[in-house]
Amino acid sequence: MAKTMNLESDAIIINQCDESDYSEYDHNGYRIRCYSYAERGVGLSRNKALERATADIILFSDEDIRYETGYAETILKEFEKRPGADMLLFNIDVTEERRTYHIDKEHRVTWKNCGRYPTYSFAVRRAKIHNAGIKFNLNYGGGAKYSCGEDSLFIMDCVKNGLKIYALPITIGMEEPRPSTWFNGYNEKFFFDRGALYRPLYGILAKPLSVRWLLAHKDIFFADEKQEIKDWKQAYRLMKKGMKEVSDTL
Repeated sequence: MAKTMNLESDAIIINQCDESDYSEYDHNGYRIRCYSYAERGVGLSRNKALERATADIILFSDEDIRYETGYAETILKEFEKRPGADMLLFNIDVTEERRTYHIDKEHRVTWKNCGRYPTYSFAVRRAKIHNAGIKFNLNYGGGAKYSCGEDSLFIMDCVKNGLKIYALPITIGMEEPRPSTWFNGYNEKFFFDRGALYRPLYGILAKPLSVRWLLAHKDIFFADEKQEIKDWKQAYRLMKKGMKEVSDTL
């Protein structure tokens, strides 16, 4: 995996399987530590890696990411240019149908615009995360109850804890095309889970921001006449059900 991903830094690899195990190896002078756990859930795997990280700057990734040569040096230089930055977000090229974001110009990331960046775009000062006790929410993401959103909630926690976050128009790698592990179309679960995400993400603004989001993307969400969700009002009702379910547990 280290060779396939073109790793040029130490790495922690978390593998979810049926047995627990540990091994490590050297890859071009870099230490690769591999942990296997008999469990499921992307939040669990990311937290396991986060707990074991020791580097000053840490970068999150997935197994289908292929890094550009020189990515590690690029990330370190960008932090050196911005000594006040706690977290930087970078571009990873993906296929058009899987693209959820693309950074065109440098900007500050706040609660208003933190809901679109995937975890593999994150590079962060480890001490800031550890000192604040920030972890990934285990109820969201692949293998969890709600299919996505662990990345947005993570950034929001960083914002709430005062971390300074900047998005940069710099590409450090690409995603190898593959079927999504969680997206199965714009169906009932998609909108229900999105509502369950918006409630903790935006609080009292969850409903108006949901309407804005649905209307802004209606040409994408409801383009197929054969799909089960026909319009934004039907989708909004599903999102409100998701919000209510989460609200009852808060």
